[in-house]
Amino acid sequence: MQKKRIEKLMGNRFEITVQAQNEKETDYFLNLAVAEIQRIEEKLSTFKESSETNLINQNAGIAAVQVNDETFYLIQRSIRISELTQGAFDISYGSADLRFWNFDTEMKSLPDPETAKETIKLINYRNILLNEKEKTVFLKHKGMRIGFGGIGKGYAAEQAKTLLKNSGATAGIVNASGDLTTWGTPEDGQKWTIGIVHPDFKEMPFSYMEINEMAVATSGNYEKFVMIGGKKYSHTIDPRTGYPIQGIKSVSIICPNAEIADALATPVTVMGIRAGMGMINQMKNIACIIIDDDNKIHYSDNINII
Repeated sequence: MQKKRIEKLMGNRFEITVQAQNEKETDYFLNLAVAEIQRIEEKLSTFKESSETNLINQNAGIAAVQVNDETFYLIQRSIRISELTQGAFDISYGSADLRFWNFDTEMKSLPDPETAKETIKLINYRNILLNEKEKTVFLKHKGMRIGFGGIGKGYAAEQAKTLLKNSGATAGIVNASGDLTTWGTPEDGQKWTIGIVHPDFKEMPFSYMEINEMAVATSGNYEKFVMIGGKKYSHTIDPRTGYPIQGIKSVSIICPNAEIADALATPVTVMGIRAGMGMINQMKNIACIIIDDDNKIHYSDNINII
């Protein structure tokens, strides 16, 4: 039988579906997944005072902080993605001064280029210093902050999926507010069918995909944005310029791992269509769908849409 549970975790809506022999088993697996995501939230959340992320941030420019292997290697993988994307992905984005960007209220104007540059002066993944032997993390400058908003949901979804698979759940989906991962075969014997959200009508998919043992993550400008001078400005800030990205409404990444899918969706948005798609087309087992500001759809070379 198949059963679904919806929970607010990590500040997001998690929708977990599992398939097992009976209701007792499905309830057990659902509880297991929720507990795993809560465990990760306690460790990584910037909203948890005792989290390892907060301890690292509180000691920025002061001292290195020893963390456990899980946190250390997640940060190490994040830095590798920063190198791959030439800084378009950067977990030190939490260092940005967001006083000039408030996407929850109506903004009337953009900051000038110098001010915009000033707001991002502390964003630099190269200033996250790791000591693998000691498992320590040191942020080089006071005021620096790291956060896992660009990778944490995907990581949690992937960890929950792995735990459920290893515990005997035969099939399921862990959906973290649109960053989702699947395994196994549904009861009807077909592949999982998932919808890719339409950036202008977020309750209505613009297309569907059949996936199995795959993950999908979408980054878009349809959740938070402001209109200034007739132009839409997304809440996604380019960590290289300090200005919101333009030209792309949404990016969906499809690959076998939810952590990687989550981590690549935003930097492709920042890099732009040509550079972002060029990078994806050089990667194995990773596909991409981009919708630009004119609603034109761009597909990577290995995409399969139904």
